[in-house]
Amino acid sequence: MANGNLPYSCDTFVVLPPLTDSNFHIFGKNSDRPANEVQEIIFVSNEHTNDNKNFVQCTHIQIPQVSTTYRCILSKPAWCWGAEMGANEHGICIGNEAVFSKVPYETRKPSLTGLDIVRLVFL
Repeated sequence: MANGNLPYSCDTFVVLPPLTDSNFHIFGKNSDRPANEVQEIIFVSNEHTNDNKNFVQCTHIQIPQVSTTYRCILSKPAWCWGAEMGANEHGICIGNEAVFSKVPYETRKPSLTGLDIVRLVFL
């Protein structure tokens, strides 16, 4: 940008029939992640159930595992457990969006990140 400031923009879009060929749904997203941050595209199988794992280790905390999970493809920063965007075997697509607020961050207690919540929705 001309003023030297980096843009802050997370944009998610969807295009639905009849505006697409062959009745396809198109989902897309960009992100304002740091330029040198490694992004992974991963496949998550549905093998993680209560039969073999009681908890899910998210980015900062563990939470109880559900009894049934679904396969999904995720785009995620390499450093975290969560995801920027993805889709599961049932056609659910989600993209993370930044929320800017003037409300002060008053706790340092470890919790789920927004990226963790995106990934959890798919599983």
